[in-house]
Amino acid sequence: MGSEGSERAVHRGGCHCRSVRWEVEAPTSVVAWRCNCSDCSVRGNTHFIVPSRDFKLSPDSQQFLTTYTFGTHTAKHTFCKICGITSFYTPRSNPDGVAITFRCVDPGTLVHVEIRPYDGIDWESSHSSTGIASCSQTQNMN
Repeated sequence: MGSEGSERAVHRGGCHCRSVRWEVEAPTSVVAWRCNCSDCSVRGNTHFIVPSRDFKLSPDSQQFLTTYTFGTHTAKHTFCKICGITSFYTPRSNPDGVAITFRCVDPGTLVHVEIRPYDGIDWESSHSSTGIASCSQTQNMN
């Protein structure tokens, strides 16, 4: 139910000032979640989720990152110290994965983005009803 589609690509992206850069292997067609929790709604964040092993942060980027947590402190909201953009983070829904802000992906590799709502205000109900937990699981590609 997470990122769907059989074609895969290496997507590159990062923050606005380009101090934070990364690449992620994911389908060219993804499901992105528009969350209404107190943090995501203020930032206007809409993200797709990948297994952690499919995400690679550029080594020079770490020095430009800082992290914000609140509530359960499970989510790790990483953002650039220079421009303030959250191009990726560790979501509470998938602590074993990485949430990629789809608008921070460089143009040319995402073919289709289906946006689905995620009710972060009623987090527990949304987590159990959306199937979002499966998004960070590695899919067998036979």
